[in-house]
Amino acid sequence: MNPLFQVSQFYIPPGFIDLGLGDPQLSLLPFDLLRTAAEERFKQREIEFLQYGTEQGDGTFRQSLAAFLTHAYLLPVEADSLFITNGASMGLHLICTLFTRPGDTIFVEEPTYFLALRIFTDHELQVVPIRTDENGLVIENLEEKLAEYNPKFLYFIPTFQNPTGHTLPAGRRKKLLRVSRQHDFLLVADEVYHCLSYSGEVPRPFAADAKSGNVISLGSFSKILAPGLRLGWIQTDEKIMQRLVTSGLLDSGGGMNPFTSAIVRQVLENGGLDQNIAKLKAIYSQRVSIMDDVLLQHIPQAEYSVPKGGYFFWIHLPNTINTMELRRKAEDFKIGFRPGALFSCQKGMQDYIRLSFVFYEPDQLEQGILRLKRSLENFEY
Repeated sequence: MNPLFQVSQFYIPPGFIDLGLGDPQLSLLPFDLLRTAAEERFKQREIEFLQYGTEQGDGTFRQSLAAFLTHAYLLPVEADSLFITNGASMGLHLICTLFTRPGDTIFVEEPTYFLALRIFTDHELQVVPIRTDENGLVIENLEEKLAEYNPKFLYFIPTFQNPTGHTLPAGRRKKLLRVSRQHDFLLVADEVYHCLSYSGEVPRPFAADAKSGNVISLGSFSKILAPGLRLGWIQTDEKIMQRLVTSGLLDSGGGMNPFTSAIVRQVLENGGLDQNIAKLKAIYSQRVSIMDDVLLQHIPQAEYSVPKGGYFFWIHLPNTINTMELRRKAEDFKIGFRPGALFSCQKGMQDYIRLSFVFYEPDQLEQGILRLKRSLENFEY
């Protein structure tokens, strides 16, 4: 590996295996697919995508995306319900900008996506954790917190959650929708992993309830195509859409990423995205099985649920282990992971770690687990 090679914001030293990375493997990024799509788009000699874009996003692209989502979600999706973003993170940032003010309260799952917490910090929001279990968000705990707080929104990842991998079942989804309407707060559902199921069907997405008036579904091409595209979408109702398209950001800059949208539209229309997702699901499913087998063999004390989709294993280690300290020890063995405390807005989860199976080949996954085993054996309790 090139010693100057950098993945995301994390530098990987030579010989180091970082199982904490939530990035797709470079060899799985569809270079040829996107190159061909770009060539085809340029051959058509349409130059509108080099202009400022329409605020909601190019209409033809949204129609193609709506057709894809209709197939992926198994329910009708209308192009008018879609707003194009520069990725899910940018979409979340815009939601915070338009629907909150410094000091406002929001709810998040405990644990939650740690970089979303950074966005909430930027907006000076009061973040209140809601407990989760093996079936995701615990609605009873949410109701308890609603007796004390009046949140602007709940941010949550309902399907193959980051970091736990858990999926909120249909019954809890229905109850959550009902509670959110009763207490008048927004549901910001981060659904970027919804299409990456490795073992059967998943509950219908919150995007299916986009017309309810209080649901904002975040989608992204980062996990199913390539993160460098910086392209995603929001699905929501007409009233919230009006707030989005009339924001100052859009007034000044126009619609987001019309150039990339034109290329990805070609991928959508030629069926390339469906093929790419099928490829990823086959590869990632195999890697889940491999990591599970290696963990069972070498770190039998690890407690976890085998993920049925998404990117991550969420692992509980003996509670005498502080995984922030273990992370420092593990660096001596050239192995990395993400400690649980990163995913807690109250710095809990100190006996958990998150491992990813998507960035490395199977032999490197096995080598990484062996290194983690040695770091555990040399850890001073």
